Amino acid sequence: MTSLDLPRPGPLRRVFGPLATRDFRAEYLWLWLTAPLTLLSLLTFLVFLAVGLTLTPIALGFVVLAGTVLHVRGMGAVHRRLARALLGTSVPPPRRPRLKPGLGHWAKARIGDPAGWRAAGYLLLRLPLGLAGLLTVAVATLYGLAATTFAFFWFPLGERQLPVFDIRAGHWPGALAWSASGLLVLVALPWVTHAFASLDRLLVVGLLGERVLSERVRDLETSRASAVEDAALRLRRIERDLHDGAQAQLVALAMKLGLAKDELADVDLPQVKALIDAAHANAKQALTELRDLARGIHPAALDAGLDVALTTLVATSGFDARVTVDLPRRPPPSLETIAYFSAAELLTNAAKHGGPALVTVAEERGFLRLVVHDHGTGGATLTPGGGLAGVAERLRTVDGELAVVSPPGGPTEVTARIPLPR
Repeated sequence: MTSLDLPRPGPLRRVFGPLATRDFRAEYLWLWLTAPLTLLSLLTFLVFLAVGLTLTPIALGFVVLAGTVLHVRGMGAVHRRLARALLGTSVPPPRRPRLKPGLGHWAKARIGDPAGWRAAGYLLLRLPLGLAGLLTVAVATLYGLAATTFAFFWFPLGERQLPVFDIRAGHWPGALAWSASGLLVLVALPWVTHAFASLDRLLVVGLLGERVLSERVRDLETSRASAVEDAALRLRRIERDLHDGAQAQLVALAMKLGLAKDELADVDLPQVKALIDAAHANAKQALTELRDLARGIHPAALDAGLDVALTTLVATSGFDARVTVDLPRRPPPSLETIAYFSAAELLTNAAKHGGPALVTVAEERGFLRLVVHDHGTGGATLTPGGGLAGVAERLRTVDGELAVVSPPGGPTEVTARIPLPR
């Protein structure tokens, strides 16, 4: 039998069928179960919250507050499980807070748990909605059943009325009218129940599940910043190892070869002298390259701050440039390194185009703002594979951005903006 041959449901089933569906029964049960549960959970939360705030002058208050947030988070988990079982709404549970050893750290992590406070917000928002939904379906159910059966009980009733909802009729057609209104209410009951359940689904998804996008973005920013800082520390460690290990050995080797060269100055052994000269030259060349490598990983001047490092960079470059640094607080080492190498590349580009340059570093609305202004020939653009593109790529690792204003004939102004941690 094809789908076209399936019998269509009759008119009665189309009208009253939703009353017999599993979805209606589950949503109906949800309203009856969760309204008192929400009320009890919220009252418990508010009572313990008041107790915790009252006891905050002593340490016990913070422990009570931590337990209160933990409790309301658990009540949110109960609502989440009921939503999965009855509403078919499954949301991933929020992450657990990172707990460090010690009662103080535990209390601080629990009190600052965003998932717990979102669960409290869920209870506050859901309480009026849940009570309104429960009251609506309860009244609709009682009225629908009482009014629908009124026509059947009209003859046996001596006073021709029901005490519930003041249902009365002086004649049987009037009783039929009451029954018809009761049937209409029962037919509408699944739709009303579904409307309240749909609003509950929105609250469950929005407040009881995984954290909202803005918090997830902050988490990713934090983890990315930690990764950048970790990479900077590892490179710094490599630089120290090169300086204290391989570089020191090469210095000692160069000194010994230099002494051997001096000792053999009066010895007529051309072949030995040539080998010593070559080894000495190679050792000095290797030492120079190793120092350049270490300087490329982490310039030693950066240990004293970005202002000292940029001033040293300009002083040793032989390029006409002035540096102005105005930072109320020192940025993290990883951001200082990115700003330093970005400035070095921008000054190299400025030197190619000619003209003096001005380097300005300042903090502006949560960003480190690096500006290199030169009076060269202009025409600088962000081309793939070029120096400016490399700077832009370096800045993008920390959500930074690069803006270039360089009309033909100059001047050129390149601005780098790096977000600073809050």
